[in-house]
Amino acid sequence: MGTFTNPVLRGFNPDPSIVRVGEDFYIATSTFEWFPGVQIHHSRDLVNWRLAARPLASAAQLDMRGNPDGCGVWAPDLSYADGRFWLVFTDVKRYGQTTVAGARGASMRDFHNYVVSAPSIEGPWSPASFLNASGFDPALFHDDDGRSYMLNMLWDHRPGTDHFGGIVLQEFDRDSMRLIGKRQLVYSGSGLGFTEGPHLYKRDGWYHLLVAEGGTGWDHAVSMARSRELTGPYEPYPDRVVLSARGAREGTVTRAGHGDLVELPDGSTWMAYLCGRPLPGLARCVLGRESALQPMVWGEDGWLRTVAGDAMPDPAPPLPDLTPAPWPVASEEVIFDSPQLPGEFQWLRSPEPEKLFSLTARPGYLRLFGRGTIMSHFEQALVARRQEHHAYEAETEIVFDPQNFQQTAGLVCYYNTSKFHYLQLTRDGGQRELRLMSAIPNAACTDVQVAAGVPEGPLELRAKVDGARLQFSWRPAGEEEWREVGPVLDASILSDEVSLPGWPNFTGTFVGMACQDMAGTAIPADFRRFLYRPA
Repeated sequence: MGTFTNPVLRGFNPDPSIVRVGEDFYIATSTFEWFPGVQIHHSRDLVNWRLAARPLASAAQLDMRGNPDGCGVWAPDLSYADGRFWLVFTDVKRYGQTTVAGARGASMRDFHNYVVSAPSIEGPWSPASFLNASGFDPALFHDDDGRSYMLNMLWDHRPGTDHFGGIVLQEFDRDSMRLIGKRQLVYSGSGLGFTEGPHLYKRDGWYHLLVAEGGTGWDHAVSMARSRELTGPYEPYPDRVVLSARGAREGTVTRAGHGDLVELPDGSTWMAYLCGRPLPGLARCVLGRESALQPMVWGEDGWLRTVAGDAMPDPAPPLPDLTPAPWPVASEEVIFDSPQLPGEFQWLRSPEPEKLFSLTARPGYLRLFGRGTIMSHFEQALVARRQEHHAYEAETEIVFDPQNFQQTAGLVCYYNTSKFHYLQLTRDGGQRELRLMSAIPNAACTDVQVAAGVPEGPLELRAKVDGARLQFSWRPAGEEEWREVGPVLDASILSDEVSLPGWPNFTGTFVGMACQDMAGTAIPADFRRFLYRPA
């Protein structure tokens, strides 16, 4: 039997929730501050996946304007019952710092949990219904008696705690899309700490509770507990850890945790879980947290284990017993000749994309309307796609006539508002120039001229990344030779592991196009094409 390579969802695709409906498998992953919210991928063989939907696409479902970096949509859970898909998710409105001089103080955070539903993955998805705000990582469990329940981790804001108060359960009424009855604390964790990401299953008369523990870093883990009764008490997993990379900082499936289970038609059980691929020798995951899959087995004692029995993630699992079902290979180059934004691209926070960009204002181009600064948490015109490989080239062609230094547009390698490298076209006096802006945590944001007297007319801009090295280049459109501009930059700072103290870093690097007008006149910048080519 052959094997496949993990991860199966590359680039920023964390917190996988997997469900099978007939012959179709779906995985929902977190999108944090990127809009539209939640990525749902579709497969028929567990190996080949395509983006099928981003269901949170309107203001009635999600509005993240003002959300800080690393907030927004956390850990969606996708399930199927009564002929409908159900999606619960958290919209995090405030995160904040948890420690001062090493002491744990009160941690005031806002976790808003919602549910949406649809008859098919493609929709139409309902408006979001508010559920609760007691913690994050909501998940639905549909019991065999027809009743449904929601679980989520309980946030304990009080000083002196680790703030993870255990897993609570409350009945969910599918007709009204509301929680009913009282919440109950059903599990306080195994002792690994940071108990979150609950998923509940029923098998052989047992309720099996799968949780994420150990934090989202190198010691992340999947753990388990079980009970004969829905509300417990839950007996912890005898081996403590079901799956973990156990602190490994090298390899293709480190940081393994936050799992979910699916049963195949042949009765076998598979786990979807998040993982990281650090840059060799640097222990920095510029690709963010990705999603992997591997088979699991139920032992004679009724507990779940890895096939090898080692509780380790598998970088090359055996192929599942399913007919191969590959999807058409996407083109490396996108020409903006459609009224719809190509599926690989997203933008930040706003449910009103018409204020940020248009694909019809100038046919054949993506037009970005200059909005807030590159550091805005409200409305900024930045359209980008995930970095999926450690080495790649990205190119775009820009038509832009700035009038002053407050109007900029160009090509950006972006993690969040505190971490990016941005090659921007602007104007100083009468001449256009290229400037390089870099934001690095715990350092001053730099903005330096790297090319003066840039000719008028269309320009091509390029970012070339090889591991931790980033080199920008430019050329007038139509010319063959690229002109390197600026120094070689440190691409590894665009990672989860480089951050401001106390702030979440759970996403991954994007590369794309941006336009700012800090004078408030919404000057447009037009982009004809965008190429992303793995090296």
